Amino acid sequence: MYTKTANTTNAAAPLHGGEKKKILFANIPADGHFNPLTGLAVRLKKAGHDVRWYTGASYAPRIEQLGIPFYLFNKAKEVTVHNIDEVFPERKTIRNHVKKVIFDICTYFIERGTEFYEDIKDINKSFDFDVLICDSAFTGMSFVKEKLNKHAVAIGILPLCASSKQLPPPIMGLTPAKTLAGKAVHSFLRFLTNKVLFKKPHALINEQYRRAGMLTNGKNLFDLQIDKATLFLQSCTPGFEYQRAHMSRHIHFIGPLLPSHSDAPAPFHFEDKLHQYAKVLLVTQGTFEGDVRKLIVPAIEAFKNSRHLVVVTTAGWHTHKLRQRYKAFANVVIEDFIPFSQIMPFADVFISNGGYGGVMQSISNKLPMVVAGIHEGKNEICARVGYFKTGINMRTEHPKPEKIKTAVNEILSNPLYRKSVERLSKEFSEYDPLALCEKFVNALPVLQKP
Repeated sequence: MYTKTANTTNAAAPLHGGEKKKILFANIPADGHFNPLTGLAVRLKKAGHDVRWYTGASYAPRIEQLGIPFYLFNKAKEVTVHNIDEVFPERKTIRNHVKKVIFDICTYFIERGTEFYEDIKDINKSFDFDVLICDSAFTGMSFVKEKLNKHAVAIGILPLCASSKQLPPPIMGLTPAKTLAGKAVHSFLRFLTNKVLFKKPHALINEQYRRAGMLTNGKNLFDLQIDKATLFLQSCTPGFEYQRAHMSRHIHFIGPLLPSHSDAPAPFHFEDKLHQYAKVLLVTQGTFEGDVRKLIVPAIEAFKNSRHLVVVTTAGWHTHKLRQRYKAFANVVIEDFIPFSQIMPFADVFISNGGYGGVMQSISNKLPMVVAGIHEGKNEICARVGYFKTGINMRTEHPKPEKIKTAVNEILSNPLYRKSVERLSKEFSEYDPLALCEKFVNALPVLQKP
């Protein structure tokens, strides 16, 4: 479904590297996959490229606010944080972390890939685009690139999952081994992951590729998403990634790619409180996790009626109930949404479940973290927070209030964490993500139409 008239000023112009292009953005329907792309889309639109977007209906209002024409999922099933357990009710019965990850990989990502491709193939009939720009988990990317002969630019909105003989396998939340014994264990785990744990996802994606007349060349599902892209632009800098002796030449660090936001600050109704308390603690579980008992409630319990101001952003999950429950505590502020770009400069500690976008913004704002997340790949992000000493990884999804209090007090009393996050923030500031992305897109050569 195409909803608005697009700018076709440059449609007839011959394309060369650096000239204006037709660009189609696409994203998995999740905020962490959508938000980082918004600033880039606006930047490329302002630069004169013909920018349009393919996504689910739940993201249409936000894309319309950006002034970008869009197409909605048609053949593709829109699976979101709000309906995933309704679409796949069996998911609610899965308690094992690895089994849940594998289920999500198959149903939420891989099975949607060919549906995305079928939709984009139809879009291409009326909008013969030159470049697909998508989040790194958008599984329709490889089909679009190979079957439609398009450039595909993947934006790494999660930690880099490229395989390495020097590192543990992804999804396990493990950090690089320092001993020979540890390295041997990681070598075995890489084998176990590829050949046993991910047997079902690999069989599923191999069958998809076979039917499309494409080859996986023996690559696992993580490496496929990287290798099949024309460019893989990783949001972050080398200082927040594990070192690898070998990395593909088409992978580029671009610094923290942050969401588009208004330059005009919105006033806080609680602004006077920001200056009344000893410290400000910012708490969130992101947009995907709706069970506020996991982190939000224990974080509030840890610091209610304390010398610290607790600012909670719920993403709309049970805001009213939480306000009623904690209305007696003047030091607790609970909101549906607060722009991180505006609140983080006031905060002293960021308590979260480790969403990648939030972590990028926290580092950018020199804000040390306490992170508690396992599912949806959060364990990989939290592992890096702990490994690089930008915060404390609690290694659980259900931290107790006393454990949260201990971790926050350690962050506040130990200068190591603030120094580490300040050092990485300085590295972040040396990158201009939007300018780098635009430069890479402009340099893409013209491809022959099939």
